[in-house]
Amino acid sequence: MGDLGSDATIETADVVIQDDKPSKIAMVINIGKQTKRILWQNITLAFVIKAIVLLLGAGGLVTMWEAVFADVGVALLAILNAVRIQRMKF
Repeated sequence: MGDLGSDATIETADVVIQDDKPSKIAMVINIGKQTKRILWQNITLAFVIKAIVLLLGAGGLVTMWEAVFADVGVALLAILNAVRIQRMKF
């Protein structure tokens, strides 16, 4: 617990609960699961779009500028998708 723990313990811990409510552990686990799900969504989205642009580029249907815009677009979509977790109720 954050209030009662020693400074060395708090520094080495992965997660510190600042108040003395162990019931928050379930909430932390839920947040971790949601974060992992969104992470895999972002990875999948990025690989699929980049593979499509790569194939279209190899066929000469996509220019370098379009590939750059697709790459930036994927990054922006991943950021917007990751921001969703802040609005979730746990």
